[in-house]
Amino acid sequence: MNPSIKGLIKLHKPEQGIRPVVNWLSALAYKLSKLFTQKINIIGPLPNAFNIKNARDLIQNLQDTPISPHFTFASLDVTNLYSNIPVKETRTVLVNILKHNLTNSQTQHELLKWYDVITRQNLTTTRT
Repeated sequence: MNPSIKGLIKLHKPEQGIRPVVNWLSALAYKLSKLFTQKINIIGPLPNAFNIKNARDLIQNLQDTPISPHFTFASLDVTNLYSNIPVKETRTVLVNILKHNLTNSQTQHELLKWYDVITRQNLTTTRT
């Protein structure tokens, strides 16, 4: 089944009227990418203490954080998130992570194949 696409109207930006949104849940590599993420998080978890899993995790972290009156909160509107991640360079980083964590060669080979499948996924459309 192919991913679906819909357009969201951007009322606050009239010059950029519609934002295309693709639902990849039905894409062929979606489940593989979820499994890939789980495996990589086991092999080489991110050390960054500022990563959050979801909004609930953010709320819990904020509730557990002492907030002084002089603190300033910021909300960032990120645009084009991950649109220009260099696939080849990221693959090299993945190879280094796998080697650094002494991952056996069979697992390395398998995960790199998964990475290649996931990053080569592309939505093509046919016109009738």
